[in-house]
Amino acid sequence: MKKYLIILSFILSFGCKAEKPPNIVVIMADDIGLGDVSHHVRTFMNREPIFETPAIDSLARDGMWFTDGHSATSLCSPTRYCVMTGKNNYHSVAPWGVWNSFSESPIKPTDQTISSILKKANYSTGFIGKWHLGGDFKLKDSDAFFRESHLGVKPDKIDLTKMVGGGPQSFDFDYSFTLPCGIQGPLYLAYEKSEWYRLSKKSKIVYLNNENSINPDDLTSKGPGPGDSYWNAKDIGKIISKKAVEFINYHAKKDPFFLYYCSPMPHKPHCPPEYFDGKKVAGTTPSVHLDCVVDLDCQINRIILALKQNDIYENTLIIFMSDNGGLPNISSKESRLPYNSSGGYSGAKNSPLEGGHRVPFIAVWPQKIKPNTVSHELVVNTDLLATFASLVNRPLSDEDVVDSNNLMPLFINPKKYQKRNIALLQAGSNCEVLYRKEGYKLIIQSDWNLSKWNPVALYDLNENKIESPQNNKIYNKSHKLLVDTMLHEYLDIRNSKKVSK
Repeated sequence: MKKYLIILSFILSFGCKAEKPPNIVVIMADDIGLGDVSHHVRTFMNREPIFETPAIDSLARDGMWFTDGHSATSLCSPTRYCVMTGKNNYHSVAPWGVWNSFSESPIKPTDQTISSILKKANYSTGFIGKWHLGGDFKLKDSDAFFRESHLGVKPDKIDLTKMVGGGPQSFDFDYSFTLPCGIQGPLYLAYEKSEWYRLSKKSKIVYLNNENSINPDDLTSKGPGPGDSYWNAKDIGKIISKKAVEFINYHAKKDPFFLYYCSPMPHKPHCPPEYFDGKKVAGTTPSVHLDCVVDLDCQINRIILALKQNDIYENTLIIFMSDNGGLPNISSKESRLPYNSSGGYSGAKNSPLEGGHRVPFIAVWPQKIKPNTVSHELVVNTDLLATFASLVNRPLSDEDVVDSNNLMPLFINPKKYQKRNIALLQAGSNCEVLYRKEGYKLIIQSDWNLSKWNPVALYDLNENKIESPQNNKIYNKSHKLLVDTMLHEYLDIRNSKKVSK
């Protein structure tokens, strides 16, 4: 009876004909900005890019590009919570993010997630890549969890052979290949279905440092820590994209599947491979950072090819996005070039300015979404939860979708789309929050203890999209009422857990 009801729900969702529900692939890049995508540079900046991203560009041509697409925050970990739950990060126990790989997960067992919704709709679910939402590892010879800082920790007292909880498989992913903190460390290990994945038959778990690592540059971001003795960041993109292809190949002719692919590229430590599927990568762009963008593009190309070779590309909904904005120019050579990772906006990763959170956002579904289209609607990656629930006709409570807006009508029938009017976003490590209402954006300075809320900037994005300081209206007497009103609205929504869309 239950299976019959699920089949009936799909029929109701997709129309009178019993169409096969689409596969879903969500690709989250790490630290990629609008200026890192050649399609954006060529189309919206009207100039030739200094390097190409052909795979990402092909998604833009095949689907819908959002000019006003945003990550929920300007940093990695909190955005990942927001995407999984569809909720703003202030709903979690860690309002500024979970940065310790050994912390308790901020996702509660009672939270609806993008994976739990699709799992209940009979999707096979898989997670591959960077997790960065904590994890449960036991102390050796004990049932207690290790909860100390991950910085400089030695592996001698922790059982690192198994991720016993807090990872993807605790949240309705059937399959997982997990990098607990991506490639930046200081936990240089991979886990397949929660078990330590040996990168070589000779692998050992060691305290990885400059003396024993294959590539000492791997450790430049967060320093030494527990790791696989054969860890090499240059190989990670190839390894995880191979796992993605295997997942697609296995499920292509079976039930619909959901793949959440979180690449750790192009995050530091910036160790590009020499070649990727016969394509030269290292040294092909002006910097190692941009070489790693090419690495990311090669990973995405593998996923696209796997979908096409299995003849399921046409009926797959693909979402491409980033966890935050791109990096500021990190080398003197980059600074001298006509290149900016934020693609014409001010700020970058960690910033409250648009470059910190306005990111590439693409939706592809060849059977439904018209190719080569552009939407100027305000969308946030918290919107995936309500969108996927609508897609598979799963009911959600008002609490579940308090921050998540359904994009399905926008994909298929824009006349029925209920637009997002406001957005509550978050910047980075400087404790800034943002309130977007229509064309206005208020930046509010808080602190780690959430004890103060001081408006510091008001920008009219309709006339000042680059947020030039001289046009900051925060001290303009004619805008005082607007500042006060927006601050009051922000705090009222946040404190009362009201709808924020």
